[in-house]
Parts: sequence; C-alpha cells; structure tokens
Amino acid sequence: MRKYTILLPVLACIGITACQKNVIEKEPLEFVNEDLVFDKLDSLGVFAERFLYNSYADLPSGFNRIGDNILDAGTDDAVPSNGTDAVQYFSNGQWTPFNLPDNRWEQNYGLIQKVNLFLSKIDQVPLKTAGLKDQWKNEARLLRAVAYFELIKRWGGVPLVGDKVFDINSNLSYSRNSYDECVKYIVTEIDTARKYLPVSYATAYYGRLTSGAAMALKSRVLLYAASTLNNPDNNLEKWQSAAQAAKDLIDTKNYALTAAYDDPYLKRKNSETILAYMTGQGYLVEMNNGPVGSKRGDLGRTNPTQELADEFEMANGKMISDASSGYSATAPYTNRDPRFYYTIFHNNMSWLGRNIETFDGGIDRPAGFGKANSGETRTGYYMRKFLTTSGTTSSYASSDHCFPIFRYAEILLNYAEALNEATGPTKEVYDAIEQIRKRAKLNPYTLPTGLSQDQMRARIRHERRVEMAFEEQRFWDIRRWKMADKVLNTPLHGMQITKNPDATFTYKAVEVTPTKFLADRMFLFPIPYKELVANPNMRQNPNW
Repeated sequence: MRKYTILLPVLACIGITACQKNVIEKEPLEFVNEDLVFDKLDSLGVFAERFLYNSYADLPSGFNRIGDNILDAGTDDAVPSNGTDAVQYFSNGQWTPFNLPDNRWEQNYGLIQKVNLFLSKIDQVPLKTAGLKDQWKNEARLLRAVAYFELIKRWGGVPLVGDKVFDINSNLSYSRNSYDECVKYIVTEIDTARKYLPVSYATAYYGRLTSGAAMALKSRVLLYAASTLNNPDNNLEKWQSAAQAAKDLIDTKNYALTAAYDDPYLKRKNSETILAYMTGQGYLVEMNNGPVGSKRGDLGRTNPTQELADEFEMANGKMISDASSGYSATAPYTNRDPRFYYTIFHNNMSWLGRNIETFDGGIDRPAGFGKANSGETRTGYYMRKFLTTSGTTSSYASSDHCFPIFRYAEILLNYAEALNEATGPTKEVYDAIEQIRKRAKLNPYTLPTGLSQDQMRARIRHERRVEMAFEEQRFWDIRRWKMADKVLNTPLHGMQITKNPDATFTYKAVEVTPTKFLADRMFLFPIPYKELVANPNMRQNPNW
C-alpha cells in the first residue's frame, strides 16, 4: 500500500462553503475539516450521507472503463477496434507490474480508507431516525467488503487493515494476508452487514446496497474461492458452501428473471437486478460502441470475436457444430439463440432504421478486413449489448444505463455450477439452468437428460458465457477455472464478408489477432511496482 490522503467528497465541500458568508480562507478550500462533514449538530446527517454516497463511485462501473474499452475486450470474447489499446495487453501478454490496464489497487484501498474514516466518525453525528445509523454503518462495511473482493480476485491475498484510518505519517508496511484469510474476513463482514440492510429502497435510492446485494456478493466470493484457481485440492465443502450461499438468495424469492432480456440494462427498476452501477441518462454507451457507419458518430470500440459468435446456439437449442442443428455457413445469423441478437451486431442486421454493413467496403467496415487497425470493426461484429433501441439513424434518445454488478441470472448460474461440482447434475442443477434458457426463448429450452458431471460442467460454462457476455464475468471465469492458458494461446477470429453482385454475401472465418497467456504467472495480477517500492513487506506474485 502507498501513503495517501482521501479528499472529502466534492458535494460536501460545495454544501459547506455555499452556506457560509465572509469566510476567510485559512487553508486550501479543498481541505475540509472532517468534523464539518461529520457534524455533531446535524441530526439529519446530510453531509455524512453525502460522504457515504461519494464512496459508491468506487463500485465497478463496467461500461468502457479500461481506456474507453470494456474489460472483456481483453478476453477471447472481444477485441478493441484499436489494436494498440491497452485492454488488449491482457490477451496479447504485454501487461506487466509497470503497465497494468486494470490497476484498481489504489482505488480499492482508497475506498477502504473512506469506509474506515466514515466508521470512525459517524457515531458523533446525532441522527434522529431510529436504525439509520446502523444501516449506514453496514452499507459502508459492505462497500469495504466489495473493495476487498475486487482486490483478491485480481491479486490473491492482500493486506487486511481492519478499521485503521491512515494519515500521512502512518506506517503502511503491511504484509499480505492469505487468500483464505481474506475470504473469511469478507464473508464475516457480509454476514454482519446483511442484518442491517433493507430488502429494497425507494426509487430515489436505487443503486444502494441491500441485503440481497450482500447475499449476491457472498455467493460470488464463495464461488471464486471454491474454483480451481483458489481450490486446487477440490475441497467439496467449499463448493457446497458456495451452492448454499446462492440458494439462500434464491430462497428469499425477492428476485426473478425479467421477461425481457435487456430490462436489467435499461430499466432502473426490475425484478432481476440485485445491484447495478447506475449512470445518469445519456447515450455515451451507444456512442462508444455502436457501429461506426451511423450519422450519430458512433465509435464501435468493442468488436466481438467469432469465438463468441459461434458459442451461441441455434434457436432450437442445438450448438452450431451439431449436424442436425440447421446451421448454415451461408446464412450464419439465421435462427440463432435470441440472446445472440441482443448481444452482437452482425452484417445485415436491422438497427434504428438501417441495416448494418460489416461486409468489406460497407459503411460499417469501409476499409475491409485486414486493412485497418482502428476506426472500424476488426472482426466483422460490434457489441449490441447494453445499447438502447430508442433513436434514429441520426441521433439517440437519452436513456438510462445500468451496469449489472449482480443480477439474478448470475445467482442461478452460480448455484448450478457450485451444486454440480459438489453433488453432480441433480434436478436442481437442471432447473436452475433451464430457467435461464426458458427466458431466452430457446425451443426446446430443456437440456439433454442423463448428462455426466463433466458434460453438465461444460453446459454451465457455455451458458454462463452467452448469458453474461460483456458483464465482466468471462475475464474472471477463465482465470478461476484455470483455462485462460487454453483459450488465450490461440489466434482469435472474426468474419470477412464479401457482398456479391446479386446482393448475397459470402462469409469466411479469418484470423484477427494472435494471443499470449503465460500460465506460470498470469492467472493473478502482478502487484504494481510502486506498491513494492513503497512497502518493503509487500511480496510480489509468483514469476512477475
């Protein structure tokens, strides 16, 4: 860890300075006394609550957060349209302790510092609403648990600092705790915080942490802890604990899959979202990721791979590799899993008043395959997921965008995976997966009977990949399953499309970019170099 100070929330600074007259500046205005924020006379806790709100900004925001790219553009599911963008370091092996595109070490320890400061000061605020102080304290504790999980999924075991509030003179030479010690701490914090958090909030407070968010975090933490990367001896008790955590949330019956697949991304209130990063109304997600040929000025940053496109089944629930599926190489986008059309823009797809043109020379791929390394799709596809359907060929309507940190479909997938590993493909495993397939409108949506544990594992991983595409799941899944070295050491592919004189199209799968993943080191992030320099007790991850 580095020595740092936490600036108090801007909103609090504005609120304090705006109501004072004839103030003589005795110190820089950006430095606000903590006791003004945690005011001993403020029975409503106005400024303390703003401080807590500010801490939510450090939650995973999802949308184009890695140098204007989504994280999954560093996996086998997508590439960035600009072949030099840093997110692709994750798939071409160029990341180092000095050059780490998703370095959230300082941000998450900053969040932990904010929470510890909040917890150390909130008791001096005389809140008059019964139970509110306990709720705020445990919102903060759960935010801290999220921060620690964000750290351990990247780096493994990290220093646990407890409730310590650091200042410029603090000794920060902490050693790393083990991964299992961190998991135990996080789960204990979750179990404590959950008891004080509400099931839901009024509309104005959507996006705040609930008891369901606590349970969802526990489900994910224990699933990762049970997975091969962190459970090399395959301790089945860890899988059983993960299954139980997911089942506990399912059994509350507070959540359900929405009828419309894209409701969790575009509607703040829906039955499926457990916790989302809520952005203000706008169309930045569309501008960053929409096909480049529109008059709206879309940038088309995210290009799904052929590997992901091929993963989507046919509408009849059969993989395209199945000779009886009905898949045709001359019409590759016909009669596919309905989620395909919510996830990927493909050639000739209708979108806001026009057809997508990703054939060579088309308006969405004017240079054509292999002739441009930026400014247009490198794979013949663009990302469709998260984008609003409101707009015209020249402009988007301003819309809500909600990046799903936790949604109910993941909990069903977590439950199916953990229970299959613990006990094999029971009826409950089938039921969880088939709920998701039914919502997707696959016909039939049922899985073949009599699957072995290995076969069901493959089915669950497939389902997770297509259902959760671009939601920052694949990046971590291929690591915790210890399969990144298998999928990121072969070239990634796209589709070259030629428009024929009779207006038909010819499709040819082509290599887009090589990949590189070093199995001796890259399942964990390297500790950033400046943290090693600042802390003599910090130990680097193996082989970095």
